[in-house]
Amino acid sequence: MVPAPGTPLYAQVENALVDRIGVDLHPGDRLPTEDELIEQFGVSRITVRRAIQNLASRRLVVTKQGRGTYVATPRISQPLTELTGFVEDMERQGLHARARVLVVEESPASREVREALSLPLGATVTHIDRVRLAAGVPVSFDRTYLPPDLGRLVAQDDLENEPIFSLLEHRHDTPLVEASYALQASTADPAVARALDVPEGSAVLRIERTSYTTGGRPVDYEILHYRGDPITFTTRLPRAAAEPGSER
Repeated sequence: MVPAPGTPLYAQVENALVDRIGVDLHPGDRLPTEDELIEQFGVSRITVRRAIQNLASRRLVVTKQGRGTYVATPRISQPLTELTGFVEDMERQGLHARARVLVVEESPASREVREALSLPLGATVTHIDRVRLAAGVPVSFDRTYLPPDLGRLVAQDDLENEPIFSLLEHRHDTPLVEASYALQASTADPAVARALDVPEGSAVLRIERTSYTTGGRPVDYEILHYRGDPITFTTRLPRAAAEPGSER
């Protein structure tokens, strides 16, 4: 990535290292030493140290005294208080998000998918599989199913760089107003383990989410598998009002 004019040297080093995380630097990998970075970028030790400090403040790396600096596993806290997309959630936490597209195809809808999207027997859907990455680390494996009228449009878009929620709302005139969630603990089957780069059988959080547009029409059904190690889902619940005469 070409730095913007006037970008400070420490920010250029910082951004260059961010671009490498998840490509040739993965969680647990050791970063080059200060001397190696000085030689690689042609900058001062102060510049390198400030870049590393910024990465540490963003929780992208951890420095171990006497051992060096290592790529951290992102720690992500995601509130379940409103309908948001993955990119929105990650950007709020200062994490660069992107997608790796594995599958885009039109296929017959299973009974589960038909019921979620209120489609008739024999209907087809657009099926999209993506790995969602935060700071270069695979965090979520998403299976998305869209009704064919919308799915054929979305399938032509740049799904590596454009979130489906944004495409539906801003390009395809389909506002999203609410969603239903079902979250459960699960383990990674071979396909999920491969996508998330974790051992088969690892703990994952499985979410079924159906998003609705105006008029209550379901337009986006997803099965999301989140790695169990980096993410915590949070919410805040009001206390239900007591019925007259009842005790608690």
